Amino acid sequence: MEFYISEDRTKLDVPKIHKEVTATYWGGGRTMDQTLMTIDKCVCFGVYSDKDEQVGFARLLTDSLIFAYIMDVVIFDPYKGKGLGKMLVKHILERTDIQTVKTVALKTKDSHSFYEAFGFKRVGDSEMWLAIDRAKYD
Repeated sequence: MEFYISEDRTKLDVPKIHKEVTATYWGGGRTMDQTLMTIDKCVCFGVYSDKDEQVGFARLLTDSLIFAYIMDVVIFDPYKGKGLGKMLVKHILERTDIQTVKTVALKTKDSHSFYEAFGFKRVGDSEMWLAIDRAKYD
């Protein structure tokens, strides 16, 4: 089976995204209206099978210059463990505007080593914040 990533909002399976995100430790308690708002205010990425079934999701909030924040990275069951999360994060980080952003950040409780493989480092003594910091302070 082949997979691809699209930023086409019309392809997003919003009820499925809402179900998956609200089942996570970070998204629990979100209402459908809140999920819709997060989608509306961000660049969204859907991961799809070659049959156009949505199997993953992530969103990105950025000014495309100074700061980018990656959120809601989820791969849906039964597609976890197939490298799709790596494909998704790589895709986001390879966007032209994100390659030159000064700071790319995210928060995680339990996936530090996954993100560290992409160059993210812990921010200070935070247990959750990770970032790629390209800022130069002369």
